[in-house]
Amino acid sequence: MLACPSTSTPWPRRRPPSPSPGAGAGATVPRHVALAARSKRRGAGAGAAEGAEEAAEAAELVHSLLRRTAGGKERMVPVLERHVRVVRTEHCFLLFEELGRRDAWLQCLEVFRWMQKQRWYVADNGIYSKLISVMGRKGQIRMAMWLFSQMRNSGCKPDTSVYNSLIGAHLHSRDKSKALAKALGYFEKMKCIERCQPTIVTYNILLRAFAQAGDTKQVDILFKDLDESIVSPDIYTYNGVIDAYGKNGMIKEMESVLLRMKSKQCRPDVITFNILIDSYGRKQVFDKMEQVFKSLLRSKERPTHPTFNSMITNYGKARLREKAECVLEKMEELGFKPNYVTQECLIMMYAHCDCVSRARQVFDELLSSQKKVHLSSLNAMLDAYCMNGLHREADLLLDTALQKCVVPSGSTYKLLYKAYTKANDKVLVQKLLNRMNKQGIVPNKKFFLDALEAFGTSERKPRTSPAANSANKLSAESAGDSKTATSNKPKASVWQVAAT
Repeated sequence: MLACPSTSTPWPRRRPPSPSPGAGAGATVPRHVALAARSKRRGAGAGAAEGAEEAAEAAELVHSLLRRTAGGKERMVPVLERHVRVVRTEHCFLLFEELGRRDAWLQCLEVFRWMQKQRWYVADNGIYSKLISVMGRKGQIRMAMWLFSQMRNSGCKPDTSVYNSLIGAHLHSRDKSKALAKALGYFEKMKCIERCQPTIVTYNILLRAFAQAGDTKQVDILFKDLDESIVSPDIYTYNGVIDAYGKNGMIKEMESVLLRMKSKQCRPDVITFNILIDSYGRKQVFDKMEQVFKSLLRSKERPTHPTFNSMITNYGKARLREKAECVLEKMEELGFKPNYVTQECLIMMYAHCDCVSRARQVFDELLSSQKKVHLSSLNAMLDAYCMNGLHREADLLLDTALQKCVVPSGSTYKLLYKAYTKANDKVLVQKLLNRMNKQGIVPNKKFFLDALEAFGTSERKPRTSPAANSANKLSAESAGDSKTATSNKPKASVWQVAAT
């Protein structure tokens, strides 16, 4: 267990984040953001109301444009031409955000090309920054670089926000080692340009990326660089690194960041607690997970649905049904009503515990309480059937869903295809492929590669009992913690102090 170096010093109150000193005048603010800021300066009276009304009108116009182009009904450019008298930069910025969420990066480029031809268009760093970010998230690194060169050709000088977007874009590429090297190169270049000095956002992006890659040495270097700079770390800095280490199962490294967090007078928030609960749960270190949960209840923070959902999921994977059901009772005792995600977690928990009938009961309750069936809920029940070798029942459930006009997605078919191929059920595989063909879903290369992995793991891993899991966990923990502790429950931990 991680021991606190000094139990007498409580965590300080978390201070509101101050403006990053590195942002400077070089960072260009998008026009719709500037409008919102201007409306705030006018006061809480008529000026603020007018600004809010303008923002609402802009959002409504954008949604109207998107409805006209939904499902390929019309192309985006002709629709924009019909509204050329009212569409301006702020509308295009909102369009980029919405199209980016819908994976429609080609339409983003169409809007950008149309935008450049308008009289009111002025080259703006904020627009380029947004487009580079969208292209990066969709893996279009070459397109992001092309936009960066276009920005320079248009007379704009790159600023911190543009470089942050460029670093983020590279980090989405498949070759992670090359991407990290590129990101560091841009980071060093930023430090040499006055208007492009790294902000806390820059450090947060890089720290999380290197933590995800498990490069503890570079993470320490970046933290040291951050300490020497005029920029101060914030709660997002620590949460990002803790989350990355936690998802990698690097518990000791995660706990070292917690100590650093306390030493820098940064108090944990509910997201910090949730990350810790999930990280310990993934590694089935349930004593620490429960201790963090108790500390959360004693603190000024309030648990959220993800807190309970994570605990139910991780107890379920360890086949600790009673513990998971106790979490559900505690959740209701604290006044939380289980949402559809909680019920999906319960379905998977019962599936892991070989209680398929109980999982189906939860699924039926979910259907009766929801007006619209979430596809993730259907996928959870199908997965529960497949995990327990009930492939015919899964096929029957899919038939029922189709009859009720629930349209399965590629993720649904991928889940079933892997399960059917693993079970070597050729009849169900052929039936599934026919359904996909009828629905117009064309499987890609990744679809089949993921299914082929099922053949390599056709033998199901033997399930150990909870008692055996606990014994193995205790022996592993005692071996790992022998250097730092003499008992399984030390007198005080960082999270006990956090609650004081």
